[in-house]
Amino acid sequence: MPQLSTTVASVPASGIRRIYDLARGLEAQGQEVLDLCVGEPSLAVAPHVLAAGARAWTEDATQYTPNSGLTPLREALVTKLRDFNAADVGLDQVHVTPGGMQALQQAMAFALSPGDEILVPDPGYSNFPMTARLVGGVPVAYPLHPERAFVPDIADLEALVTPRTRALLVNSPSNPLGVTYDRATLQALLDLARRHDLWVISDEVYEYLDWSGEFCSLTALDSPADGGGRVLGVFSLSKTYALTGARVGYLVTPPGLDERFRAAQEASVSCVNAPAQVAALAAVTGPQDAVEDARAHYASTLAAGRAALDARGVRYLVPGGAFYLWIDVSHVSGGDVAAWCEDFLRTEHVAVAPGSTFGSLGEGWVRACCAGDRDTVARALARVPARP
Repeated sequence: MPQLSTTVASVPASGIRRIYDLARGLEAQGQEVLDLCVGEPSLAVAPHVLAAGARAWTEDATQYTPNSGLTPLREALVTKLRDFNAADVGLDQVHVTPGGMQALQQAMAFALSPGDEILVPDPGYSNFPMTARLVGGVPVAYPLHPERAFVPDIADLEALVTPRTRALLVNSPSNPLGVTYDRATLQALLDLARRHDLWVISDEVYEYLDWSGEFCSLTALDSPADGGGRVLGVFSLSKTYALTGARVGYLVTPPGLDERFRAAQEASVSCVNAPAQVAALAAVTGPQDAVEDARAHYASTLAAGRAALDARGVRYLVPGGAFYLWIDVSHVSGGDVAAWCEDFLRTEHVAVAPGSTFGSLGEGWVRACCAGDRDTVARALARVPARP
């Protein structure tokens, strides 16, 4: 076999998927698994969204669409960005992608040439450094410490900037931490990027799950009047509308990049499948009751998970957003939380994601997804070993 490219060979396997696959193996043997390892909403998709997608299939709406997506969907997203995010963007700035992951990859492809560095959070979503490596970039971790409530220290980031640094990745609300940054923090990060002329990739996938009720969009802070034109906003319909398998996301770019996006999209996936875009349009423009119901459900499951941990004296980070609990298991993980998670799955039949897959500073922690059934979350986290 010929040698693989160095970029593909440099992409590590996902520690989340490792646990996921082991859990599926146990289930195939007929064993029950309480699965909290993958960020998968358990709620059903709203009926009007399913109906729109089904009509698109039965009416044979299966042709190519424009590279940047169906115009009605993009127009609806422009309106959503204005009304929810307070972001004043034009139609030429909004581009539909196969999920938030492809929006992330396009953003990194726009920002990074081979060998360029991108600052990524540690702990942070494991796909951030994986995607950077896939496009030939070099991920450089910036630390998020518990004593600072996992909020970045600007001085730490300043010290990491080199002549090869080209981009800064910001994720709020955060996966895996559930941390949400306030306006002052986001503005300080944007100011840092301006000082060093960096791109900013803003992952806002969990935008509707800000428990403070005061979500601030970094994409909206990138005002042309303030020297804007450096933020690439990554969004997804997966978490908001439980459309994880439909694979619809979108990328918001500064003005003037629409031709470049269309070329890059044509070279990678051409376009998002049409029925999924039709369903997405129904989701964005139709009744939003399901979104509010989902918020209430996730708040309830997070509360159930926290109560189970509190009863056992286990330390965790109180989430400001998203639907994860970041749990300290250092009292039992013995310095190898990945191995502990595998053992916990085999012995207690509970699947959680090892913190080390989110960066070196995640050692001793686990991420538990609380998007599922309330009883399942409570039962699973009641099996976490009590703290002495």
